[in-house]
Formats: sequence, C-alpha cells, structure tokens
Amino acid sequence: MKRPRHDVSDEQQTRSAERANVPPTSGFAMVVDGHFKTQFVDVDSARKATQDLLAKYPMLQIQIYDASTRQRTTIK
Repeated sequence: MKRPRHDVSDEQQTRSAERANVPPTSGFAMVVDGHFKTQFVDVDSARKATQDLLAKYPMLQIQIYDASTRQRTTIK
C-alpha cells in the first residue's frame, strides 16, 4: 500500500522558524522557566501577558527580556 503524498507549498518551505534558545535581537520576550517563548513589540504588552499567565499558573518563573539592553526582569 502506498503512503499518501503530502505536497508542501512554497510558502511553507521558505518560512524559517525562530529557535527558542536564541534571544531575540529586538523588542521584548517572555521567558518562562528559562526558555524564550513569546516576543512583543513593547514592554506594556509583555507585562500584561506575563501577569495573565502568572494568574493562571503561579508556580512558573516568568521574566521579561529586553533585547536592547540584554537584561531580564523577574515578574512576581
């Protein structure tokens, strides 16, 4: 029996995924338990997202990474 053939469009082939262990070069990122997760344009949206996540899961260690200064701020 032959396996079904999956055609991959050109858009999916050219798209490059960002690695989770490489810090972003611009903007802000949410760091959850030491892993880069979501990137944000401004610090206010990053802070709101981290507070929402901490409200659901208070046991997580969440930080905001500032790419311009390369510093992490712990959110409690």
